[in-house]
Amino acid sequence: MTITADHTDQAAQAAVKDPRDLVPPEVFDLLVADIIRYNHVTRVYAERLMGQALVFLKAHADLVKAAKADPGAWIRIVPSVPVDEGWHAFLKRTKPYTEFGMHHAGDYLHHVPVMDEDIRSGAALERTVPILKATGYRLDMEFWESGAGAGCCPPECSTIGD
Repeated sequence: MTITADHTDQAAQAAVKDPRDLVPPEVFDLLVADIIRYNHVTRVYAERLMGQALVFLKAHADLVKAAKADPGAWIRIVPSVPVDEGWHAFLKRTKPYTEFGMHHAGDYLHHVPVMDEDIRSGAALERTVPILKATGYRLDMEFWESGAGAGCCPPECSTIGD
């Protein structure tokens, strides 16, 4: 039996866009520093986490933009638990966060914590991953395999303001 290396996956990975390119380098570095400071993680982990938060927010922005043109195009996607930490870090930097939303969605990207059966069952996260892949940005699956039913919202949180 002969085993040959398949270079297709390597070429595909090289063609994938780097999520760091979604924000200016100084913003990325600031967000990574915040994640390190608030979550006591390594720089490598913080960079990977912020990259995934940016991929999620890009996908979310694309959906917001599409829904403006066609409200029927709206699909709710959700971050994983670790990725939500990256979203929260970005939210705290209101100026670059607002600029990101305006640039990519033409609007502010609201964070509305909600917990429902769609999230608890894992269906929302399952639906999210293919949409993230469709952005063309590098997806680090370790951050998207955290399981069902979690989020930043306690089980009793409401949907007011959704």
